[in-house]
This record gives sequence, C-alpha cells and structure tokens, in this order.
Amino acid sequence: MWFLGAGASLSAGIPTAWNMIWEFKRALFCSEQRVPISHVENLNDERVRLRIQSYLDDRGDCPTQNAPDEYSFYFERVYPSAGDRQHYIDQLVRKGSPSYGHIVLASLLRTGRSNVVWTTNFDRVLEDAILPLLESSGDLVVADLAHTALGTEALRKHNYPLYVKLHGDFQSKELKNIADELQSQDATHRRNLIQACGGRGLAVVGFSGRDNSIMDTLEEAIDDGHGYPDGLFWFSKTGAPVFSRVTQLIEKARSAGIEAYLIESETFDELMGDLLVLEDKKDWSEKVLKRLDSQRPRLSNALVPSWEGTWPVLRFNALRVEAWPATCRLIKCGVGGQKEVYEAIEATGAEVVAVRRRVGVLVFGSDSEVDKAFGSYKIDHRDLYTIQDHHLKDSYQEHDLLYQALAQAIGRELPVYVRRKGRRRFIVADPAAQNEPSYRPLKKTARSLGGQVPGTKVRWAHAVRIRLDYKSDRLWLLLEPTLWFESPGDAALADRAKEFRRDKLAKLYNSQFNDLIVGWAFLLCGGRGTSKIQAFGIADGVDASFLITSITAFSHRTA
Repeated sequence: MWFLGAGASLSAGIPTAWNMIWEFKRALFCSEQRVPISHVENLNDERVRLRIQSYLDDRGDCPTQNAPDEYSFYFERVYPSAGDRQHYIDQLVRKGSPSYGHIVLASLLRTGRSNVVWTTNFDRVLEDAILPLLESSGDLVVADLAHTALGTEALRKHNYPLYVKLHGDFQSKELKNIADELQSQDATHRRNLIQACGGRGLAVVGFSGRDNSIMDTLEEAIDDGHGYPDGLFWFSKTGAPVFSRVTQLIEKARSAGIEAYLIESETFDELMGDLLVLEDKKDWSEKVLKRLDSQRPRLSNALVPSWEGTWPVLRFNALRVEAWPATCRLIKCGVGGQKEVYEAIEATGAEVVAVRRRVGVLVFGSDSEVDKAFGSYKIDHRDLYTIQDHHLKDSYQEHDLLYQALAQAIGRELPVYVRRKGRRRFIVADPAAQNEPSYRPLKKTARSLGGQVPGTKVRWAHAVRIRLDYKSDRLWLLLEPTLWFESPGDAALADRAKEFRRDKLAKLYNSQFNDLIVGWAFLLCGGRGTSKIQAFGIADGVDASFLITSITAFSHRTA
C-alpha cells in the first residue's frame, strides 16, 4: 500500500504544508504590520522568513517554529471561518494537475501492482491520473469522510483499486484541517488503516509526520510486530530534517521485528520513475504504456559519470548557477531612468551595481556606497526587494542586475579581468597570473594566454563572453570563448585584429572548443568543483552571492 502526504503533490502544483504554513505566517505578518506582500514575497529567502518569524516569536502567543501544531494554529488564525478555510483549499487544489509520479502510481494501481492508497491530501490529482486508464469511473473506489463505509466494504471484498482520503477533500462537508478537528479523526478510517496494515506492507511518501492522529494510528498498527508483514518504508526528501515521531515510529517497528526503513529520495516523481524501471511491462495494456510515454519527463537531473572517455555525447557551454541572490536593496529617490543610474554610479565611483525599475532603484552594495551614489537624489525610502525566479524570464532589469553583480563577483574574486562592450561582459585571462593553479587546464589548451597581434603593438588575450540565461527553471552562466584586444586604435589595426581572431577561432574544432570550455569552467570555479563568490564581500548593506558549478549541462543517448 501507499500513503501519500502533501509532498507527493508538490510537483503537481499543490503547495506542501510547509508552503502553506509560511503563506499563513506571511499573511498574518503583513496584515498586522501593514507590510505589502511584495516586500516579503520570496519565502524561499531565509532572510525573509527570519523577518517574519522574529515578529511572530515576539508576539508570545504563537507556536515555536516547526512545532507540530503550526499548521492548524496559523490556518485557523488567518481563516477563522470554516467556510473560508474550505474556500482556500478549494482554490488551492483546483490549480493542480497530475505529475509524472501520479501517472506512474496510477499505472501501478491499474495493473494490480498496487491496490490501496491512503492520503491526507485534499486534491484530486491521483483520481485525474487514473480515470483515463479505467474502463469506467466506477472501477475506482474513493472513500472520503462522507463515504467511510465504502472503504470498509472494499477492503472486506477486495474491491480494488481503493483510494482512501483520511481528511476528506475540498468538496467534503466535513473538511478537517484544524487542531480540534484533527483530534477527532474519523475512527472508521483509522480502524481500516490499522487492519489493512496487518496484512500488507506500507510505503509512506511526501508526509512530514506532523499530524499526531495519523502517527498514533501508524504506531498502533505495529501491533507488537504483527503489523506491516511486508515492511514499512518511509521516504523523506534528501537532506530534509525528519520529525522525531517518524524516527520513533521506525525504531518501534524495528524493535518489534518489522522490516522498517527511513529512505531518502529527491522527489516523488523521481522515486516513482525509479520504481517503474524495475517493472516488467510486457503484459501492460497499450493504453497504460501510451499514457506513461506521453507523460515521461524530458528533462531530469543525471548523475555525472566517473569514467573517462567520449561521454557525454554533447556538451553545452552552460554552467549551472546553483544559487543566486534572492534579495536586493530597494531605494526610492529622485534619480531618473537607467541611463541616469549608470551616470550617477560612474560619476561618484561608488562600488555598487544597480538598475532602475518602476518601484525604485534595485541595488547591491554597502549602505555607505549606496548613499555615495544616490545620496544627492534625496533617498526617502529603503527596503528589501525580493527577486522572483519568474522575473528572470520576463524582467530585463532584474536579469541585468544579476548579470552585473555576477561579473563584479568574478572580477573581484578570481585572477581575471572583467571588460565591457556596451551591455556585454567579457572575462579576460591575465597572462601575468598564468602560473596560478586554476589556470592550468586553460593554459594547457590555449598554450599561450595572450600576446601581440603579429606586425602590430595590439595586445590580445584569451577571453570568454559571459551571459546569463534562465531556462528550465534554472539559471545558467553561458560561456562563449573569444579573444580580447586592448584598443586596436585605427581601422586598419582593428581589421588586422579581427582577421587574427578569425584565424585563431577557425582552428577550434570540437575537441579544442570542448577543452576551452573545460578550462574556463575550471578557472571560473577557482580550480574547484563549485565556487561561491560575492560581488563586494561586505558586512553591511546587501551583497550578491553566487554558487557556480564547473560541470556544464550535457546531453547523452537514451535507449
């Protein structure tokens, strides 16, 4: 059997309990402090969460962070009316659609590889995933709080597949989601779960364990070692903290002689995809196979092979930016458009990077340097501004702010020069630093990092044009190897420099180009697998910090 928590629906577009708790906290904070949500929009930013949590802690009447009753407390505080709570859940779950994991689980149910699923979720994504695979909607037994007898009968008569909703769904009149209601969890469903665990194994995924009524039930099902005859397997997100009640449950089960494990898995979709690989699908219907193939993810994280050779088949010139700033400084002053912002920085020599948006000036740098650049324009408001990921797709200004900050960070922390042509940034090798360890792969490929264009005094050096691109919900640093020339001077020298560049680059075949990308990636990561760099290295104001990996995006053959 399977037990699904909110984490199993995250990739289907349904927020987890963690997400909902922080949305409730933010709503309470903004309402009582009269702070616009846009100022604390990015709840993934630790500084934003700290600001909200500090206020709630100071109130003195709120649960401590990560307490088991946070969800019920804040849900009831923000939505005191049961009708409003039901409306909130209604709007929430209608946005969801089945993820690949739900399609796989639906296929396992349809083919009889699994037969019972329990859940605390309100959504209908599993029903939406399995109904197209069934002959009729009546082939799936759904037992919610309004139809508990259906679950009892299905288990007794072995009418499968069975889907049991322990908390009802958003259409149930008995919607349960606050502390008093959770304590009175439906006794029939609990009894059925305990009895079912007496004859089957159970795999739990996406459930935090913060619901005491469910944890009490799962512990009771141990039944002095008579429960979970095929094992108890609890899947938690890789690297995420595990509630003490979960570890206690696993330990109690093991002490009773039950095969019980706590297993890390990155996502519900990846877990189900891994299980699907082990299935012999020879007798599966064409309808099920077509459904699986149509929903198969086309993009996924892949382990980097440890062996040498011609793998990967195709290397991209994109380095993964693992982390980037989620917050910058927002100031409001009398400065005009973007051109005037650039002029103010240049005229004062202030060590900041900034862009102009309608809401104000977005800036990275120390507070004193911000005052130096824009103090003459009468700064009348300072705040933090959240950089949303989706803004990197459609907001040129925020994308450019990160682009400037990343170039500044590279130039500050690495033995290279940063040069600019218009809005384009170039990273230029420093021949004087060629003995630095981080230069070794690049020097081996390029042989000479720079020199003079033959017959002229024009200096040249190996360089790479950098760009930022946001694709597939990830930020990438793109590298384009080229040559940099220091002020060729007149047109004739410029033409000779261009001809020299063409001749040099024309000889870069796939293997040489690949080696250049490897060399630059190694250099930009400081000779390490990953590199954390900061634009200013300041203690005050708002700095821009980036984490870059030297492993490029790649593609390879699939079966």
